[in-house]
Amino acid sequence: MRSKKVFLGLFSIVFLVSVILAGCGNAGSSEPEKSDGDQVTLDIFQFKVEFKDQFEAVAKQYEEANPGVKINIQTVGGGEDYGAALRSKFASGDEPAIFNIGGPTDVIDWEDSLADLSSSKAADAALEGTLDGVTKDEQVLGLPFNQEGYGLIYNTEIFEKAGISPADIKDMASLEAAVKTLDEKKSELGLEAVFALPAKETWVTGLHLSNAFISPEFDGNVTSAFEAKTIDFKYGEAMKNFIDLQSKHSVQPVVSLDYSQQVEELFSTGKVAMIQQGNWVYGSIAGIDEELANNKVGILPIPVPGYKENAVPVGVPMYWAVNKNKDEKVIEESTKFLDWLYTSDEGKEVVIKDFKFVPAYEGYDASLISDPLSKQIYEYAEAGNTIGWVFMGYPANWGQDKLGANIQKYLSEEATWEEIMEETKSAWEESRAE
Repeated sequence: MRSKKVFLGLFSIVFLVSVILAGCGNAGSSEPEKSDGDQVTLDIFQFKVEFKDQFEAVAKQYEEANPGVKINIQTVGGGEDYGAALRSKFASGDEPAIFNIGGPTDVIDWEDSLADLSSSKAADAALEGTLDGVTKDEQVLGLPFNQEGYGLIYNTEIFEKAGISPADIKDMASLEAAVKTLDEKKSELGLEAVFALPAKETWVTGLHLSNAFISPEFDGNVTSAFEAKTIDFKYGEAMKNFIDLQSKHSVQPVVSLDYSQQVEELFSTGKVAMIQQGNWVYGSIAGIDEELANNKVGILPIPVPGYKENAVPVGVPMYWAVNKNKDEKVIEESTKFLDWLYTSDEGKEVVIKDFKFVPAYEGYDASLISDPLSKQIYEYAEAGNTIGWVFMGYPANWGQDKLGANIQKYLSEEATWEEIMEETKSAWEESRAE
């Protein structure tokens, strides 16, 4: 980025050009950074399309309370590659003040642009463990969006009709017994199958499912996974059994079943009793059957025999980063905005009521969490019945392109479990050796 002094010296010219460009540009583009006296412009480049409208609304709320601040938000997500778009943004010289990063890999990739947020109010309020993936050399280089969790989402009405008490399902044995009962009563319950396993989606199997069984190998610590040169699959057999249970009792063929079919066509219409997913599916379910979403869903643990059998994986999906190469006033205001969003009374209300986030910070009233799936995730987290998210520390593309693809081979009977385990171990080692 060019010197700030040069920028200010050419202010009048740049201002005229920016006015012309603003008139020609599209509505999604952001304005260049401006800092004139008390006026500060924050360009935010973020990925979460689900709360785009609500985020823009809260930005306006902040602007009204802080007349010297202008916030421009550009959202790239959904079917678009946020990472590629962010790299392009920086390469063009149009660097945002606030942007999103994932875990340890992103910290290394973007380290030259990450401001230290250790002294921020938000970092101080972050729940234990939520900053692990973005802390390096005792510097906090990102602030968590929220917490998300996943497990086996089930239809409470179907369970009740089958005579199954969810409270009794606390380990693999009791889960298998419940599945057996549901399978035997499929016809009277109107089910196509017990599960819908979307093995076409390698992120479901290679990232989320695998995480539950790989996390204990690294004590639930994403940094340990990121630094590991090898992987042993100590709980590989338990993972196989969990995959087999779902696959055997799933709508077929699982390797061509996708997320939309799983959540919208099958679970939301009562054609299956359970799906492996997270609290993020609430909106999709509510869009099809609001009564089901609000009153007839629950979440069961992913049992890992020999480790934790009554826990759900809970973690931070993404972090806010502040660009340390910006003008000091922009860095300060960016940090102030994030502090306000997560630690002020007004911001906290938005985070829970409008964003519908599971907070990653202390000082929130859990009773205000509106959807039942998020509320249950928060309860699991509060009770400490969680499994860490280490998949964000996997080697780049390993989870989906290697493990997830190999699980597809196993489910298609193109390879044995032993074969895919050996191949996937080697892929981890080769990636770490590069």
